[in-house]
Amino acid sequence: MCPAWLDWRVSDDLVIAVDDATVTRDGSHLIRSVSWRVELDERWVILGPNGAGKTTLLNLAGARLYPTSGTVTVLGERLGRTNIAELKTRLGFSSNGLLLPGEETARDVVLTASWAVVGRFRERYDAMDEARAMALLDQLGVAGLADRLYGTLSEGERKRVQIARSLMTDPELLLLDEPTAGLDLGAREDLVRRLTALAEDPDAPALVLVTHHVEEIPPGFTHAMLMRDGGVVAQGLLHETVTAQNLSTTFGMPLKLTTIDGRFHAQA
Repeated sequence: MCPAWLDWRVSDDLVIAVDDATVTRDGSHLIRSVSWRVELDERWVILGPNGAGKTTLLNLAGARLYPTSGTVTVLGERLGRTNIAELKTRLGFSSNGLLLPGEETARDVVLTASWAVVGRFRERYDAMDEARAMALLDQLGVAGLADRLYGTLSEGERKRVQIARSLMTDPELLLLDEPTAGLDLGAREDLVRRLTALAEDPDAPALVLVTHHVEEIPPGFTHAMLMRDGGVVAQGLLHETVTAQNLSTTFGMPLKLTTIDGRFHAQA
């Protein structure tokens, strides 16, 4: 049963509406009976251990997966009753699962998002496209790498190019799957700082970020969902949801939680 605040009244600001969704593969529930909604001005983090169902839920929100049961509506379009190709042009999606050509320049990796393709072929781009791609690379701190081959970039540099690509079409919804995973401390903190600026920008799209670690939640995020074993442990306003008790239940061990300068820190 969804919480009382999670009503289903139709709203022009409703970006994601997941209603009692279950995804089953080979007899196992990847997520089960999940209900969730995201409004236009909200910034959500989905937090939980490996296998909790975080990426599965993000793939539903990104129209990359259909629920086995229940309903999913994204940007007013119900999955299974809409043109997925057209819907995806309104979404920004960044994930390690997105295979990008290593022989392309960083600029072209971002630029090709304009045509929703991976790898340049015969499509044409105008000066506005070129300028936007460079502006986004600059926003993410990698403009100096525009002419470098994507395959030669470090993990942290690739993550920032991926996010720049996801913003290329000026999406209405931005979905980030573990953007700081695998980064060293300096690269992680730099990216968290840039994501904070994005979250605090009133003109930025609705944001959903998946992570394993509370330390990676950028300031400026407003809501959280905690997941374990395919189900929802808790969801709601960030500081009411990310608590020591909820984290302990989510990760299956007693945890202490502190907050310093708007950043969370957890330890056993």
